Amino acid sequence: MHPDKNKIAADCWKKGTEALSKQNWDYAIEMFFQAAMFVPDNLNYRQTLRGAERKKYGDNGSGARMAGMRLMKVRGQAKKARMTHDWDRLDRVAEEGLQVNPWDGQLNADVAEACSQRGFDECAIFGFQKAIEADPDNKPWNKKLAALHESRGNYEEAINRWRHIYKLDPKDSEARTKISGLEASSAMERGGWEDAKSTQDIKKTAYDEHRTGRSAVPDEPLGPGMSQEADLQRAIRKDPASKDGYLKLADFYRRNKQLEEAREALQKALEISGDVNVREQMEDVELDLFRRNLERAKDAHQADAADETAKKNHAALARELVHREIEVFSRRVERYPQDMKLKFELARRFMRRQEWKQAIPLLQQAANDTRLQAEGRLQLARCFIGDKKSTLAHRQLSLAAELLNPQDNKSAFCETHYLLGRLEEEANHRDAAEKHYNEIIAYDYGYKDAIERLERLQGEAGEAE
Repeated sequence: MHPDKNKIAADCWKKGTEALSKQNWDYAIEMFFQAAMFVPDNLNYRQTLRGAERKKYGDNGSGARMAGMRLMKVRGQAKKARMTHDWDRLDRVAEEGLQVNPWDGQLNADVAEACSQRGFDECAIFGFQKAIEADPDNKPWNKKLAALHESRGNYEEAINRWRHIYKLDPKDSEARTKISGLEASSAMERGGWEDAKSTQDIKKTAYDEHRTGRSAVPDEPLGPGMSQEADLQRAIRKDPASKDGYLKLADFYRRNKQLEEAREALQKALEISGDVNVREQMEDVELDLFRRNLERAKDAHQADAADETAKKNHAALARELVHREIEVFSRRVERYPQDMKLKFELARRFMRRQEWKQAIPLLQQAANDTRLQAEGRLQLARCFIGDKKSTLAHRQLSLAAELLNPQDNKSAFCETHYLLGRLEEEANHRDAAEKHYNEIIAYDYGYKDAIERLERLQGEAGEAE
């Protein structure tokens, strides 16, 4: 995504949030809509847009008066876009229709399909969830949502969808197979295989739990004071207009690694308050979800290196995480311009995409912070090397070398001297290169190929004599 579009979207979101706090629903919706169209894979924009739309209609569940008639033209446009696979068009048309009735199942499903087809899985999941709220028994939507959850390693969520499908149609053989396989995968991921004699034992336990509707884990008592989660939910029911109850519940879920539930609670708090601090908490949870799913995708890839689908899924999630981190950190750098650590972290994300020119000015500012001075100069040098500016890289590395102590940060110390050695080699300064490689092996004899490079340089010097 072009940085200008990210900035425009962030500005729109900020204006929308301000309007939301003043209950200026129409302007808030327009701003959130623009943000979602500029950056269509941003889940936060979609969630906030849908929340504002629902608030506009007082959470009445049906939208504007005579919404059905007003949406007839929109449905025709959406149908044409679906048939021609014009996913961008379908997304825009469906989102415009949801401004009339944000509870419309088909339009939410259209947004989900448009997102799914373009690889915006998080937004697609959100869209199908909203569609299913309107029509819980729609099998195709449930199956698509289950497939999305499975592809991202969200096994519990996928299992719940397949269980519902099986309840709707006990003759659905695909549902039976999926439940068995996914519950085995989920149990093995949790370490449940430790007490099982085979994977068949795991599958049998999972299937029996599904068939009987009972979990192997006894239900927790739900009386007052006996379940913190139940107590927090009761507090919300007593005062549903307060964000504080949802924030406390979200904190409980985060501490217990229930990230999906934490995100849902924070979304409610954000809809109530429009508070940017709540938004940032929700962004942190979403990033944690991305990282968890990336770790699962990595494990799946490592388990079967020949699986091209697992490989592609791992790579796609890695790119998606960096993209989302750049969006989040960019907004926070704008909000907290004196936070050098944030600028440093944003620069590191740009570096992962080899966007040196975006990273360099951020690192130059971060390097003025004494806590980040040495590491900032090392990363600056890496950017200059990537941008083919060796002289500037050498200067930054020399400054970093003066600041680094191998006892405090051996990794950065070795990398700095290794890069200096490589640059001196390229400039044919053998003695200087030898000096840097000697610095490395004095503390880490096996660091990369430093010893091989040193021995080669020494051999060349001997031949010259």
